[in-house]
Amino acid sequence: MAVSARGAIPALENGQCGDIEGGVVLAKAEQTGRATATVRIHAGGEVVWSLITSCAEAVKLVPGLIDCEVLETAPDRSWQRIRQVMDYSWFVPKLTYEILATYDKPARVSIERVSGDLSTLKVSWILKSDGDYTIAQYSVDLAPGFWVPRWLVRGALKRDLPKMLRALRTRAESATTQPR
Repeated sequence: MAVSARGAIPALENGQCGDIEGGVVLAKAEQTGRATATVRIHAGGEVVWSLITSCAEAVKLVPGLIDCEVLETAPDRSWQRIRQVMDYSWFVPKLTYEILATYDKPARVSIERVSGDLSTLKVSWILKSDGDYTIAQYSVDLAPGFWVPRWLVRGALKRDLPKMLRALRTRAESATTQPR
């Protein structure tokens, strides 16, 4: 799904839905999907960075994520090995997988599946400063590794990516306005 700082997403295929623009691409012959999105957040990059690199925050921001545990952290904090558990819906099995999150502070987070129930999971966050705002670009490549109806994958990407980005923006902007 592609989402830009200008639009929003009610029925996001390749377009916009108010505050987020976007598009979803599904492979015709395979159980794979790709989505990209961008959101403009009225908060500094440090605030956004702290949210997208926190397991505790991930559980609050990512629809269906019920557990996130850091298993290992590099001494210089340049990467973390993380176990996550997704319980998306009653007709999709609970998914447990490990990811390697690589941090290039303050601009990029790269995430890749290491093991577990998903066949492919590649995620990237790119943060760019825009005055008092941070532009957060998100992309995901996903292959469940088991049969899932295409409508379910498309619907999840169209609905949940904007929901996650709006939650990130709300959380970051509220953290910025709270007294210190």
